[in-house]
Amino acid sequence: MSRTVIDVDTAATLPAAQVLFVDCRFDLADPGKGDRDYAEGHVPGAVRADLDRDLSDMATPSNGRGRHPLPERAAFEAFLSRIGFRRELQVVAYDAAGGALAAARFWWLARLAGLDNVAVLDGGWQAWLKAGKPVEAKMPERAPTSVRACFDAAGTVSAEALAQGLEDKSIVLLDARAGERYRGEVEPLDPVAGHVPGARNRPFAENLKDGCFRAPEELRRQFEKAIGSHPPDKTVHMCGSGVTAAHNLLAMEYAGLCGSRLYAPSWSGWVSDRSRPVSTGAG
Repeated sequence: MSRTVIDVDTAATLPAAQVLFVDCRFDLADPGKGDRDYAEGHVPGAVRADLDRDLSDMATPSNGRGRHPLPERAAFEAFLSRIGFRRELQVVAYDAAGGALAAARFWWLARLAGLDNVAVLDGGWQAWLKAGKPVEAKMPERAPTSVRACFDAAGTVSAEALAQGLEDKSIVLLDARAGERYRGEVEPLDPVAGHVPGARNRPFAENLKDGCFRAPEELRRQFEKAIGSHPPDKTVHMCGSGVTAAHNLLAMEYAGLCGSRLYAPSWSGWVSDRSRPVSTGAG
């Protein structure tokens, strides 16, 4: 079983009865585009996972949980049951953003729920097309299952624990947003620009080369430099709303640096409390 990243050729040779493809394509500027793209064509047999509808709890007031609050455990269980998830299947999630929107989010939620037979398709939808693999538009018919899972609270960090860990330097915080957003030069989505004081910038886009993940050994060198003397299990990830941060977490796991955690509300959750400190600039 692949548990982090899987290449197109390997994924395409998996017997249909042993694999579940999950189409996670999403466009932040046009939330309905993923559904339309899926209806036009997808990996044969792939089921649909929408970031807003299936991988977030957008119906409940955020209350500091960020722009893409985590779904409740029962809701995620119900979603997995609807798509016919079974623990013996190899699950392959893909999107059209190198895994960042929102295949890595699905991968991380599955990992949080104790389901580790999930991998992200390297290169995503574009790599599948480039390799000339088959595409279909028909909707799959899958028998529902009954999935039971339990979100591991140890995989996430609260704002209070984050602030304390940064103060006593027991953790290192990696911000996956682009440099200009981290520095506070621009902020297209949230009401305040800047970053959490003490956070280090590690844009998720640096995990990729030509749309695919860099080699594990290269990623390992990069992340070891980013986290310095802190071990992986003392590393916390964040981004704007807790989605692209999962890409950095996945990249660390792929590089063999296991055990890092997520501050799920991320920047949008942090600045929901205007009493919290904000930094701008390079550090």
